[in-house]
Amino acid sequence: MSTITLDLTIATWRKSTYSENNGGCIEIAEQYSGVMPVRDSKDPNRAPIVVPRAAWSQFVNAAAADSLSA
Repeated sequence: MSTITLDLTIATWRKSTYSENNGGCIEIAEQYSGVMPVRDSKDPNRAPIVVPRAAWSQFVNAAAADSLSA
């Protein structure tokens, strides 16, 4: 397993357009190739988690499918 070092000081974070104003959501930084940094919008100074883009896509697709079946 390789280690990737990202400069997250230059990250451009964005919230989902579906998020509510209560701050209970996540933010993502899309400009990194192959990975997706994810952080808690309520605690932006906490270290984000970084997941492979393929895993992030699977998560988003599963969440969308679940919301359609609810």
